[in-house]
Amino acid sequence: MTTAPTLDQDAGTDTGRRLGTGTPATRVLGVLTLVTMGWLVAFGLGFSPADRDQEEAVRILYVHVPTIWLAYLAFTVTAVCSGFYLFSKNHSLGFDRFAGASAEIGVVFMAVTLAVGMMWGRLTWGVFWQWDARLTTTALLFVSYIGYLAVRRLGGSHHARAKRSAVIGLLAVLEIPLVHWSVRLWRSLHQEATVLDTDGDIDMDGLMLFSLFVGVVAFTFLYLWLLLHRTRAMAMEDLLDDQGLDRALDARRAEGTGT
Repeated sequence: MTTAPTLDQDAGTDTGRRLGTGTPATRVLGVLTLVTMGWLVAFGLGFSPADRDQEEAVRILYVHVPTIWLAYLAFTVTAVCSGFYLFSKNHSLGFDRFAGASAEIGVVFMAVTLAVGMMWGRLTWGVFWQWDARLTTTALLFVSYIGYLAVRRLGGSHHARAKRSAVIGLLAVLEIPLVHWSVRLWRSLHQEATVLDTDGDIDMDGLMLFSLFVGVVAFTFLYLWLLLHRTRAMAMEDLLDDQGLDRALDARRAEGTGT
């Protein structure tokens, strides 16, 4: 009779092989991330000109705008994967792990967005924070997904975690349109969209727009790289939890039989 290999056996010292989350694909993504990040630094700080009105402060937007766009994308991926978990027949935990990993990355990007946005506000408005409609709704979105991550840490089985998290993930994503349209719904200090404006006009210099595009590409590669690594790490954490439970049950059975 043979038994399935455990996590420790898979990383046996006789072969010197160790478990990890890296693959050739993630290594390629890592290289692309480093290259495009360096490209962003070169264009954002060097080649791109200063703005007529915002002057040098415009360079902050090359990080501020891509990170908020990728945070929106990350939270949307969380909602889509949550829906797949809830409404698919097999309720695969893989969807739950993708949802959780994407939410974690989205929260990090949102934190960066808020931090550099406060820097931009200090240079442009003279203060770090205003209880403006855009800022307030963005902070609410940020807190909502911190709550989502906290719910994922509550006790229970993997499927119990997945079910309660999926419901919150589907509800929290509804805040994104509110954040995006808050500038027009209320009288906001925050400027309206420069690229994704409803009138179709892009009010940016060509080199500025290209630098912004480089930022979006760079942070997209970073998002994908982090997503793959974090999802695999979460799968390993679930496996460790399952093995810990199995070993505890075996120990109880051994105590009961006196062996």
